[in-house]
Amino acid sequence: MLTRLTRGLIAAGLTLTIAACATAPAADLTPPPAKAMDAKTQLESGRKY
Repeated sequence: MLTRLTRGLIAAGLTLTIAACATAPAADLTPPPAKAMDAKTQLESGRKY
């Protein structure tokens, strides 16, 4: 009984150790989309999008 408990604790500790060392997913570095110009800005700048 004690052997089963010890092996279970060792297995759980090993699993937690491996999970802690796992690499995190890469961060998304793409910039956010550009904000659309409103009608007044388009009129003042002369650009139409």
